[in-house]
Amino acid sequence: MPQARKNQISLIDTPYYHCVSRCVRQSFLCGENKFTGQSYEHRRGWVESRLLFLGSVFAIDIAAYAVMNNHTHVVLFVDKNLAESWSKKEVLTRWHQLHRGTLLTQKFMRGEELSEYEQLTVDQIAEVNRKRLYDISWFMRDLNEYIAREANKEDECTGRFWEGRFKSQALLDQRAVIACMAYVDLNPIRAKMESTPQTSKHTSIFQRIAAVKTGKQPDSLLRFVGNHQKNMASGIAFSLIDYCELVVRTGQFIREDKVGHIKAKESSIIDNLGINSEQWFTLTTEFEQHFSIAVGSEHMLQQFKRNTKHQRIRGMGKAKVLLRQI
Repeated sequence: MPQARKNQISLIDTPYYHCVSRCVRQSFLCGENKFTGQSYEHRRGWVESRLLFLGSVFAIDIAAYAVMNNHTHVVLFVDKNLAESWSKKEVLTRWHQLHRGTLLTQKFMRGEELSEYEQLTVDQIAEVNRKRLYDISWFMRDLNEYIAREANKEDECTGRFWEGRFKSQALLDQRAVIACMAYVDLNPIRAKMESTPQTSKHTSIFQRIAAVKTGKQPDSLLRFVGNHQKNMASGIAFSLIDYCELVVRTGQFIREDKVGHIKAKESSIIDNLGINSEQWFTLTTEFEQHFSIAVGSEHMLQQFKRNTKHQRIRGMGKAKVLLRQI
């Protein structure tokens, strides 16, 4: 039975979430219809552009993404503190980039005089919109509804384009976050759509590798802030170059269909995460198979379970094996 979204999102436990949206049967997000020969490849650009645009509007950063033939993966970082720091005008400016707003909020943004009652109403609407601007459900809604409308318009049809709900996984610690990001970035390699991360267009790793070559980081993605143990809210606590090198090497082993042996001393990330190469390869190739609504150490899963009032959470056993520190 599907879980209520409020039981899957717990910002007390983590700001990181892995979300997956899949098309309904016989619908094409991208790729090519083998029966008709029609190509839908241009839709990858739709998804990527919309996704990155939403990341610039919401108080939600994009850590990783991959646009596949019939589904999308995205790892999101919810920055609630940022949303709460915005002024009322900033909130409404951002919201109006996505939705029309109300006659009163439009009147306020034009600088017209408001009565006391109208001002109070605008204040209330702004606070509702503030919360929506760090709400994953609203983020995914504004992504998926836009793509569905464009696809149905192009296909000259109506009806459901996506499955009823997107899947969400809470990423409860650094190991879960980094492993999930790599899993997402390596999706085209596992699907044999691409041979290397460097050529995997419409993915976050493609953007990151291109940026590394120029000595920069993509403005549209959550930044890597270097190796430190501070609060992860400021960014991903590893080196971008180390991450790119690790993903590229992992992709080589996946392409050759064999388990590699990336030793801790050869990868500062694996060393800092405290896992071995076997754990790493299982996580980056089978991440969704072993966990349900949350991923993390056994301790973190137990804490998430209490905070979300779940009776049980699938994946406790795998957490002991795959996310235990060596």
